[in-house]
Amino acid sequence: MIEPDGAEPTRQRWTLARRSIGKPDEIAYYLACAPLTATVADLVRVAGCRWKIGESFQSAKNECGLDQYEVRRYVGWYRHINLAILAHTFLAVMAVQEREKGVTGPTHPTSSTSPQPKSVVCWQLNPAAILPAATTR
Repeated sequence: MIEPDGAEPTRQRWTLARRSIGKPDEIAYYLACAPLTATVADLVRVAGCRWKIGESFQSAKNECGLDQYEVRRYVGWYRHINLAILAHTFLAVMAVQEREKGVTGPTHPTSSTSPQPKSVVCWQLNPAAILPAATTR
C-alpha cells in the first residue's frame, strides 16, 4: 500500500513475515513504513537489528540507570534519559577502544554489590586510561 504525503506518494507500507528454521510453525510478523526506494533486503536488515537494539536498551538499564528515573515533569525525564544514553554511548565507545587495544577478559569487578543483575556486557571506567594527564599530576 502506497502512502501519499501531499500530492506525491513518498512512503510504502510493508508486512514482513519471518519463519523460524527450528520451529517452522511459528511465524513472526513485522509492520513497516518505508520510503518507496526501500528494498526487501533493507527491511530484513532493519528487522534483524531489533535484537541488538533491545540488548542495547537492556544494557543501558542495567549499567547506566536508564529506567531509574523518578521525575514529575517532562524536562527532568528528558534530561535523565539523555544523560543515561550519553553515558551508555561513552561506555560502549570505551569498551570498543579497549577491545581494539587487545585487552581481553572482563573489565568489570568480579564481585558486585548491586542487587540488579548485570548483563553480559559490563564496563568499569578506568580513569587512568581515559585521562592519563590527570593521573600524572
